Amino acid sequence: MTISHENSNDQHSSQALVLGLRPPQPSLSCVIPCYNEAKNLEQLLPMMSETLAALSPAWELILVDDGSTDATALVLAKWAQQPGFKAIFLSRNFGKEAALSAGLQASQGDVVVMMDGDLQHSGDLIGTFMQKWREGADVVYAVREHRRDESRFKRWGTDLFYALVNAADRFEVPAGAGDFRLMDRRVVNALLSLPERNRFMKGLYAWVGFNAVAVPYMPNERGHGSSHFSAMRLIRFSLDGLTAFTTLPLRAVSLLGFALAVMAFLYGFFRTVTYFLYGSDVSGWTTIVVSLMLFAGIQMISLGIVGEYIGRVFEEVKGRPLYVVKHELGSGLPDRTSEPR
Repeated sequence: MTISHENSNDQHSSQALVLGLRPPQPSLSCVIPCYNEAKNLEQLLPMMSETLAALSPAWELILVDDGSTDATALVLAKWAQQPGFKAIFLSRNFGKEAALSAGLQASQGDVVVMMDGDLQHSGDLIGTFMQKWREGADVVYAVREHRRDESRFKRWGTDLFYALVNAADRFEVPAGAGDFRLMDRRVVNALLSLPERNRFMKGLYAWVGFNAVAVPYMPNERGHGSSHFSAMRLIRFSLDGLTAFTTLPLRAVSLLGFALAVMAFLYGFFRTVTYFLYGSDVSGWTTIVVSLMLFAGIQMISLGIVGEYIGRVFEEVKGRPLYVVKHELGSGLPDRTSEPR
């Protein structure tokens, strides 16, 4: 009982220390990547300006245009004239992960919120995120309560993907979590310090660690338009995540090769025994052709898996920037590097 009481006191002391170090009125950054979301942004941005102003006297809304082809750039340019709004225009479509990274790099707040611009993420949850942060959480993320609104194929694929990613058991990527989250400045700095170009953000959030708390929610219906993630793009996204955070496919190829070698040895042993006991018989043409096609297919699949990893290495060693900024408009919070220490 005495040991348990001391541990409880240590936990309360640690939490009190965290709460004491955190400012009572933290500056707040909100990052929204945008790709062809003009109509949704017209509804979202007025609501977000009111929400952020009610949560903190010092706030900024960073909008990253990821090479949109609709009127998104015009909407961002208009709102960038308002105080607290900053628009970053990338030179082309680099992908959501790159747009998020650009927004994080530009953010200056003590806490940073990330959310989508399609009206599926409710700004009302940010207040709950802030409360969890004040209670000691470094990361507060929204996690889906269920996926019953998705197709059976997508649910099956999602379950398989997260089972493979989490098979290494080094850290766990929450299956129902996305990019809608709040992060302490220390977490943001840790993410920005990672040099890799293949940025599977959901995995990076889990990899950096820190004290994370989940908040259950259900996403709203998309305001306008349709999802930009097709089935093929989701498959490519899954491959990026698997190759970035697990070597399980490579190990599976090794195990398959070992299993086939054992089977070949046993079959050879069996044929040798039957030869001495019953004599030799002529093997069938079908057996030979099917066996050759099977092993050739397995070899091609194995080379393809290895090639995926080599391709990721190739992308990394080129050292190209993750994104290119065409221009910026507006201004957010003051630059943290210029603040007096």
